[in-house]
Amino acid sequence: MPTISSEPTPPEPREPHRARGIAESFGTDPERYDRARPRYPDAMVRAITAACPGPDVLDAGCGTGVSARAFQKAGCRVLGVEPDARMAGWARRHGTEAEIAKFESWDPADRSFDAVVSGQAWHWVDPDAGAAKAAGILRPGGRLAVFWNAARPPLALAEAFDDVYRRILPDFLARAQWTPTGADPYGAVCDRAAGGIRDCASFGEPEQWRFDWERTYTREEWLDQVPTTGGHTRLAPEELERVLEGVGAAVDDFGGAFTMPYTALVVTASRTGAG
Repeated sequence: MPTISSEPTPPEPREPHRARGIAESFGTDPERYDRARPRYPDAMVRAITAACPGPDVLDAGCGTGVSARAFQKAGCRVLGVEPDARMAGWARRHGTEAEIAKFESWDPADRSFDAVVSGQAWHWVDPDAGAAKAAGILRPGGRLAVFWNAARPPLALAEAFDDVYRRILPDFLARAQWTPTGADPYGAVCDRAAGGIRDCASFGEPEQWRFDWERTYTREEWLDQVPTTGGHTRLAPEELERVLEGVGAAVDDFGGAFTMPYTALVVTASRTGAG
């Protein structure tokens, strides 16, 4: 498994963990979020658990428990930490113990863990404070593993999605993920996470692992997910309606369904016991 490349990546908004309005907007509809958000490949979960010294996992920014349930299925004991009480409540009702707090300020009460994981959430965590917090609760040899699903739609569909946002919301942050540049859409957030880990003396050199997988979406399934993604949760109803109408038309023009290639990107390092 290769170490992280030092190649430049496209610019991302600086310090996204400071954008609390977006970070705390996902709980507006936790049922939809839990239903529509993509899962993670079993191979990724197996690789992370195999690299851990034991089964005790802390899920930072656990949301509704999407990633927590995957690790529970793999035999782990998972505690979630989630700043949004609505998301944490959903996770609890569906089998994941969750405490309400920002990870950086959460009180572990002398508890320790074999792994700290974070699915699609670490960019909302201060990378330096988050790495230091993880180091403080990990047992020697424990592993920090933060991961994201990067979507890579077929080129024609990416261009159609980009055109929808260009016409309706040209300055909308979410448009950037569909601009067909060929660049890694999560490269900058992975680099930021790796930088926080490197700056913490308690970890070895971070690595990046990649797991390719895919999912086929119907028009209705894709439109169910769109409102759960960054920024859409804060759109005015009429703006969201126009976006969904345009995106739905693009999927219709593509045949009414499509297969989305995903890459699960993992930034990970083990606790060395230093620091």
